[in-house]
Amino acid sequence: MAAAGEPGNTAPQAGPEEAGRSWPGVIMIAASAAAFSSAGLFTGLLPTDIWTMLFWRSAFGGLVIGGFLAWSHGAALAGMVRRIGLPGLAVAACSTAGTICFLFALRQSSVAEVTVIYATAPFIAAVATWAWTGERPGRTTLGASLLALIGVMAMVRAAPAAGHLAGNLLALAMTTLIATMMVIIRRHREVSMLPAACLSAFACMLVVAPAADPAGVTGPEFLALALFGILFGLGLLLLTLGSRRIAAARAALIGNLELPLAPFWAWLALGQLPPRAAWLGGAIVLVAVLVDIAAGACSARPVVRARQA
Repeated sequence: MAAAGEPGNTAPQAGPEEAGRSWPGVIMIAASAAAFSSAGLFTGLLPTDIWTMLFWRSAFGGLVIGGFLAWSHGAALAGMVRRIGLPGLAVAACSTAGTICFLFALRQSSVAEVTVIYATAPFIAAVATWAWTGERPGRTTLGASLLALIGVMAMVRAAPAAGHLAGNLLALAMTTLIATMMVIIRRHREVSMLPAACLSAFACMLVVAPAADPAGVTGPEFLALALFGILFGLGLLLLTLGSRRIAAARAALIGNLELPLAPFWAWLALGQLPPRAAWLGGAIVLVAVLVDIAAGACSARPVVRARQA
């Protein structure tokens, strides 16, 4: 029988030792959510067409991840690329398609609708994980995910749905793709998927290049797109690293921190004060994430056995 953690094995339930090692993953996913939460601000402010925006966002994102890989692994990078195999290509495909669907969903639907649909990611990740590996998410994670979904619905009460079917379908596709990506990374956590994340960014750039106009942006737009891409690269880098360390459903739940942060950045940058419902819903999402993190911390405590006489 092969050892747990090798390819082809069912992922084991996280025990106290693994739970204790998950804290870096929690921090990475939370930081990635903070980086990704700027997407709505940039897509709303920049007049750039979506293809050109995707081109430059992906180009700078790929440079960020590629630069980190070259700095951290050097000569070993070629071997890392070979080891990702078919799972890595699947991760890259999910990330590339999810990125394109996300920005198009923001342009073709309301932020409120995209937000609510994305809040279902923990449930999609939980179902996919259970169906593929048999690993069941904890009841606390599922309960916290439901609480977070309620918080998101409270957030968007002031921005009712506009009935954009195409944008909603794109948002659902994006949510499913990102949840699937998290499950694959977690399932093959013995392999670093950072090369796949880098590949996905450059693949996205190549896919949209024929429809983009990279030279048509102004100087200020280019600087804003560069910042957008750098934040995207950091977010994808941290998401890929963090998804190896914690269960996919928990990673998706913590990723929901992106949702209340998005209006917060708009408030800081533009002075647009969100309605009270947004603050209330954001607080509920934050409480849900903190409850799940606290439950994980409790499960990481070692059991102290009484000494034998």
